[in-house]
Amino acid sequence: MLGLINRSIQNFLTDTHGAEVWHHVASRLGLPPAGFEPMLQYDDAQTLSLIEAACTELGRSCTDLLEDLGTYLATREPVRRLLRYGGCDYTDFLNTLEDLHDRARMALADLDLPELSLSTSGAGEYRLMVVGNLSGWATVFAGILRAMADDYGVLALIEPEETGESVTIRLLDSYHAQARNFALSRAAEGSL
Repeated sequence: MLGLINRSIQNFLTDTHGAEVWHHVASRLGLPPAGFEPMLQYDDAQTLSLIEAACTELGRSCTDLLEDLGTYLATREPVRRLLRYGGCDYTDFLNTLEDLHDRARMALADLDLPELSLSTSGAGEYRLMVVGNLSGWATVFAGILRAMADDYGVLALIEPEETGESVTIRLLDSYHAQARNFALSRAAEGSL
């Protein structure tokens, strides 16, 4: 696992729960306080141990923690921008999710995000299959999808399925609220 994933979990813990929580988790795992080097490769087992230690420290279920992690990631501007390149509205965004793996690899060749496959089961109803090397990715994507629905101003019911391998998405109102500003150029976005 690329250290960027572990560093993202570290940043999530620090930003949302405080540096003290991160220090307790790092200590529990025998990690240095500085944490993970983003561009180094780490064993997948270390990522799983990190998630388990964070859940124990916070007294939260892995499902809740991973979904909050997804929401956190989607609200970080570099990740938000990568995701918003997917389409001018939420439906376009959903329909380009299958390309996310390759778009992310263009930015970071060693970043191995899960493979995504979207199917539709009716008007406004979708199922996103999430196949990765670690369990929990579908729950992370449920958080990402919820945050992006808010970003696009869409009201949607988004639920990770119990199998842990997919997320169901049901669009309830595509124009529920004002979408956040987004432009391809950061300068143009700031002038809106």
